[in-house]
Amino acid sequence: MASGVNSSAIVQQTETYKGVVKDATGESVIGASVVVKGTTNGTITDFDGNFSLDGVKKGNMIIISYVGYQTQEIKWNSGSLNVILKEDSKTLSEVVVVGYGTQKKVNLSGSVAMVDSKELENRPIQNVSSGLQGLMPGVTITGTNGAPGQDAGKIRVRGIGTLNEAGPYILVDGIETGTLSAVDPNDIESISVLKDVASAAIYGSKAANGVVLITTKRGKTGETKVSYSGYLSFQNATNMIERMGFYEYTSLLNKALEAEGMAKRFDDTELQKFKAGNDPLYPDTDWYDLAYKTGVQHRHNININGGSENVKYMASLGYLNQTGILPNAGREQFNARTNLDMKINERLSVRMNLSYIKNQYSDASSAYAGGSSDQIIRQLNLIAPWIVAHYDDGTWGTISDGSPIAWLDSGMKVNRDNYNFSGMAAVDYKIMDGLKLTLQGAYVNSLQNYSYFQKYIKYNENKESDPNQLDERYYKWDRINYDALLNYDKSFGKHNIKGLLGWHTEKYNYKYQKAVRKKFPNNELTDMNAGDASTQSNEGYSAELAMISWFARVNYDFAGKYLLEANIRSDASSRFAEGHRWGYFPSFSGAWRISEEAFMEGVRDSWLSSLKIRASWGQLGNQDALSGTNNDYYPALNTYNLDSKYAFGGSLNSGYYQRKYRLETISWEKASTWGIGVDFTLFNKLNGSIDYYNRKTTDIIMDVTVPEEFALDAYKDNVVSMRNSGVEINLSYNTQIGQVDFGIAGNFSYNKNKILDLGGGDPDKYLDASGGYNQRNKVGEAVNSYFIYRADGFFNSQEEADAYTEKYGNPFGKKFKAGDLRYVDTNKDGKLTAEDREYCGSSDPKITYGFNINAGWKGFDLSLMFNGAAGVKRLFDGYEVYGNFSGDAAHPSTIWRDAWTPENHNASMPRIFYDTNSPSSSRSVQSDFWLQNTSYLRLKNLQLGYTLPKKWLNAVGVDNIRIYYSVENLLTFNNMKINIDPEATSQRLSSYPLLRTHAFGINIAF
Repeated sequence: MASGVNSSAIVQQTETYKGVVKDATGESVIGASVVVKGTTNGTITDFDGNFSLDGVKKGNMIIISYVGYQTQEIKWNSGSLNVILKEDSKTLSEVVVVGYGTQKKVNLSGSVAMVDSKELENRPIQNVSSGLQGLMPGVTITGTNGAPGQDAGKIRVRGIGTLNEAGPYILVDGIETGTLSAVDPNDIESISVLKDVASAAIYGSKAANGVVLITTKRGKTGETKVSYSGYLSFQNATNMIERMGFYEYTSLLNKALEAEGMAKRFDDTELQKFKAGNDPLYPDTDWYDLAYKTGVQHRHNININGGSENVKYMASLGYLNQTGILPNAGREQFNARTNLDMKINERLSVRMNLSYIKNQYSDASSAYAGGSSDQIIRQLNLIAPWIVAHYDDGTWGTISDGSPIAWLDSGMKVNRDNYNFSGMAAVDYKIMDGLKLTLQGAYVNSLQNYSYFQKYIKYNENKESDPNQLDERYYKWDRINYDALLNYDKSFGKHNIKGLLGWHTEKYNYKYQKAVRKKFPNNELTDMNAGDASTQSNEGYSAELAMISWFARVNYDFAGKYLLEANIRSDASSRFAEGHRWGYFPSFSGAWRISEEAFMEGVRDSWLSSLKIRASWGQLGNQDALSGTNNDYYPALNTYNLDSKYAFGGSLNSGYYQRKYRLETISWEKASTWGIGVDFTLFNKLNGSIDYYNRKTTDIIMDVTVPEEFALDAYKDNVVSMRNSGVEINLSYNTQIGQVDFGIAGNFSYNKNKILDLGGGDPDKYLDASGGYNQRNKVGEAVNSYFIYRADGFFNSQEEADAYTEKYGNPFGKKFKAGDLRYVDTNKDGKLTAEDREYCGSSDPKITYGFNINAGWKGFDLSLMFNGAAGVKRLFDGYEVYGNFSGDAAHPSTIWRDAWTPENHNASMPRIFYDTNSPSSSRSVQSDFWLQNTSYLRLKNLQLGYTLPKKWLNAVGVDNIRIYYSVENLLTFNNMKINIDPEATSQRLSSYPLLRTHAFGINIAF
């Protein structure tokens, strides 16, 4: 606000406007901008808040602004003014959760991506990871699918930084969870991802692959508020491959056999029966239609929130129920959370969080290679349409592996019952003004009971499954940790200092047990004791880890203009041997808010509202590199196997032996990172940031091969190094057009990954990628690069094929024929050999992006959320995915309609051939012909809602009601050769498809 003062208090000069700017407490505001509206005539306040502005005419509008305060416009007629700036509560509330605390967004010197609860609300997602896809630059999420309870994606922050476990460090309210599935999306207040070394260094050895911080909702001062949110949704697969019908397939199969000089599979009489379609023994079975169905999912959450100045509380209850798109698959989850804040006195306060989740999910299973739905989905892709699904006598038609419909009809499934508890209690004590001590303890417990009863199935008189068996497992882990934190926060004039000194210790325990019995009397007696004791087997082990740490952080800023931050953390891990347990991880960062300088005042008040540049450097460690599926708790300790048998005295005796050699010197993987960035605001409407980063990871742990004479397995050592570098851009724009509120935001990330060394400095060294499909990790290439032949078209005549063979040879053992793929002699040595294979791209995207559009008008709201990826390749198994012509266990897709023939040289597929009897077959030769560009753009979420007018609700005691329609994965745009979802998680397409989900929901607040 502004108030006039007596002109005698400040000497008045002709056409000169003088005054003083203060805040609400009476403190002078230094560096506030004072500008004549519509001109470049301006100045800034001095150290006492005074200003003097020449060339002002009566009636001019004067604009006074300062970051963190509301901008004021004052009409000047004469005299001097005292200007009192009010704090801009919206700007001041823009705080970001960082390690062990919060910071104002404007004061950040590191790179932190943020998502608030609004981005996840009312979306029919089963887990948080799939909901985050495309929302943050530098955060890539892949591998999501529709399997109930198993649909969480892989999270990678700024690329893949190791050949081992590369997932980020995940904490919920400061408690390590290891997964985003341990929290109900409705309970989330905000999510911060610490992407660079400056923001993540406070977590030291666990932060090399980024840090995800989830903050849950807490109680707020005021009367008790009760809210309910819920939805009902319907789910179907986004993409299903179009397969040939029986008559088309049988006709082409006969031709393929004839071309090989083999007898036809079906005679003309049988073909006519297929064509007529009235004989149940000659069906056209639609296997997809028989197996897949519409899944139903509903979710409900009740939240209670309120409190006084001394006690604030939040409690929530959630329930999720999902039936899968395959029979026997589903999920049921119950979760509860309560957060309590108590102010005991002016110095002492207490916080407590409690959370419990019971998550039970099941997956349909096969009686062949059972334990998941993998073989069911695989066989639905493969099995020929002429196989009878159900005979009239209730038996099933089969192929050599069995029948997917029989497996589904049996009700066979894998059950996983998960129970997760987490609790935290903390005490905050104000020692003196600006100095606070926090003592905190937390406990997390997770238990999974895995149970799979594989049933005995007699498919028909000629085929039966293996004997029934029960596989039961228990996985249990718990972690207890303690923290002591000393926080200092004090301002001395324009000098602002914050400090943190901390100590952390944790203990982790893991236990695994498995028991198996076979040959049960029937499929109804499923207790372990009912199985044949002579078939029993069991196994189990336990492990424990411990870590102790100390850390410190110092933040300094001058007038909110020059920002500096330094971090140091030291960790000691029980994974490593004495003398190699301690790691030290420093970081330094700084930022300069250039827009607050005096020389920027003109542009600041016209178009460049804010400008900040940032820079950082530091080092991080990775002690969890050997976690995950290949967990190695004691990589530096010689261990012994107890399953050996030795012959003594004419009989076998149990014994032990050393299987693996260990190096005591093995230690941390280390990541050194530097980065620069810029944050800006244009016209007070367009916000943006641009970042460049460069991360080099060294001492990556890998298996070192040994000669056979060594007699022990390969040992692990710190050998590999790789680099990730990239650019990230984030933009958002908000405005009002008439009565319409409109906003658009987008993000873009580019990451370049390169392996620098695999040991010994050999530039030609490579490793086969773990779990890869014709993929290698080679020096100079990206992780998970495909190593295959290149193809450049088809042979259009037998003469051309023979001439090629004469010139280049044929290393594949199958004659080149007209219509076969033609491969490239890439090394130009005049012959076709394995040396002609090249690196042809990686399955990890170079580019990820996302954007969203939202609009609101008179209670209606509309939002569209897109995400996409580019620079990514996938080599799908052509034999199974595209289909082949081999008989009962094959079902070609309709893409083969455009196969090469003497009349169709401009084809998209090679000639049709029997089974793998061609060098074009993906089972014979892998080439870039079968390599697909899986770049895509997806409409991830569309939501349309309507909020009822409050005047309708007041009479019934309801504060707010919003109804909405929301759909996930509505549209996907890509350039795939075949109707495959570009994010399919299995190279042979035997994983659950991604789901399209239509939801109808309501939010009610009382």
